[in-house]
Formats: sequence, C-alpha cells, structure tokens
Amino acid sequence: MMETTNLVLINRFCSNCDLEYSFINSLRECGLIDIIVIDDKKYILDKHFKKIVQAIYFHFELNINIEGIDVIHNLLDQINNLQDELKTTKNKLDFYEFG
Repeated sequence: MMETTNLVLINRFCSNCDLEYSFINSLRECGLIDIIVIDDKKYILDKHFKKIVQAIYFHFELNINIEGIDVIHNLLDQINNLQDELKTTKNKLDFYEFG
C-alpha cells in the first residue's frame, strides 16, 4: 500500500470546500494538477493546494473559465522561472563584480 501522507482525498476536499468533483477533474484535464488513484480512491497532492485555491478564486470570484485559468497559471510559471533566472544572473554578476 502506498504512503498517503502528502495526499488529500478528493471527496473530502470537495466536501469541505463545497466543490464539485468535475471542477477538480477539469483542472486535471488541462494539466494543472495530478490525480492519484490508490485502492479506487482519488487523491490530490497537497503541493497542488496553492494552484487549486487560486483556480477556485479565478473561477468562482472572477468568472474565469478553465482554459483561462490554465493560461494564467502558465504565465505565472513563466514569471517564476524568469525571476529565478534573474536571481541566478544577479548572483553571478555579484560574484564577478566583487570576486
């Protein structure tokens, strides 16, 4: 049996957040999250909570469809990657300036 420490049962999550499973499944279909099946029970990784909470906000508060949420998350990922690259470049520059 697989360890479920970092997993959250989707049925419980949906019940607690008053969400339909179809919303979570839509996030999976567009590649935003992964669903893991163990013993016929469906789980999400707790590391996906931030994306799910953002998606809930975008969809239910701002009326953005799933495709729009996917685009937003891809852009946010690109921004994070560029920020990481910029940080690395600054560190290298600092090294050569003061090294």
